[in-house]
Amino acid sequence: MKLDSTISAVVTGGASGLGAATAKALAAHGVRVAIFDLSGEAAREVASEIGGVAATVDVTSDDSVSAGFLAARAAHGQERILVNCAGIVGGARTIARDRETGQISHARLDSFEQIIRVNLIGTYRCLSKSAAGMAELLPLGDDERGVIINTASIAATDGQIGQAAYAASKAGVVGLALPVARDLAGDCIRVNTILPGVIGTPMMAGIPQGIKERLEDAVPFPKRLGRPEEFASLVLEICRNPYLNAASIRLDGAIRMAAR
Repeated sequence: MKLDSTISAVVTGGASGLGAATAKALAAHGVRVAIFDLSGEAAREVASEIGGVAATVDVTSDDSVSAGFLAARAAHGQERILVNCAGIVGGARTIARDRETGQISHARLDSFEQIIRVNLIGTYRCLSKSAAGMAELLPLGDDERGVIINTASIAATDGQIGQAAYAASKAGVVGLALPVARDLAGDCIRVNTILPGVIGTPMMAGIPQGIKERLEDAVPFPKRLGRPEEFASLVLEICRNPYLNAASIRLDGAIRMAAR
C-alpha cells in the first residue's frame, strides 16, 4: 500500500506511547489519521499536532467504538489502515499467601476480566468493525483493500510471574492473526501482529532506574529499551509490503523474558 493523502487510518490508543508514535509516522507520509483513545483530551492534542482528528473511545463499549468510526469516517472517509494499540497492563499472582496468617486466596477475577476485555475483546471489536467497512472499498494495487495491525507483546510467549491476565490477553491477540487473516483473505484485507518487547513508552517512565537498567541489560542487542519510533517504523513497513499477511513479528532486540 502506498502511503499518501489518499489513505486514511485509525489508530486506537493513539494518544500516547506506541499509538502516538504510529499516528505521527503515518501522518508524516500524508496519511489522514484518526486517533481513538479513552483520554479524549490527550487524543485531541496529538491530533492537533498531526492535522488529524480525535475521538474519545472506550474499546470495551460497542456503542463507543461505533461512534468513533462514524466520526473518523465523516472526517476522512473509510479507513484502509487500522492499528490497534489500545491496551492496559496489570499484575497479580494466581494465588496469594498472607505473610502474617499464611492464609491462601485466589486472584480477583474482575481485574483479569478487565484486561481481557480491553486487550483482546477490544482489539477484536475494533478490527471487525473496521474490516466490515474496508470490505466495501474498491481495491488498490495487488487488489488490496486494507490492512489491520494488532499489538500483542512478548508476554504472549514469555509471560512472567504475575502476568497471567496480561499474557493471556496478548496470546489471544497473537492467536487472532491467522484465522482472521484467513477470514478476510477473500476481501483482500491483510492482518498482522507486532509483539513489542521492552519499549521506552510513558508506561515505562515510572519504573525505578535500577529495574530499567536490569531490563536494558537483559536485551542482547541493542542493549537498551526499544523506541516507539521503531514500532511505528515496523507499522509503516507492514502497510507497504503486500506480501506480509498473518505474520506475528517480535520487535524486542532478541530478549527472552525470565520468569521474574
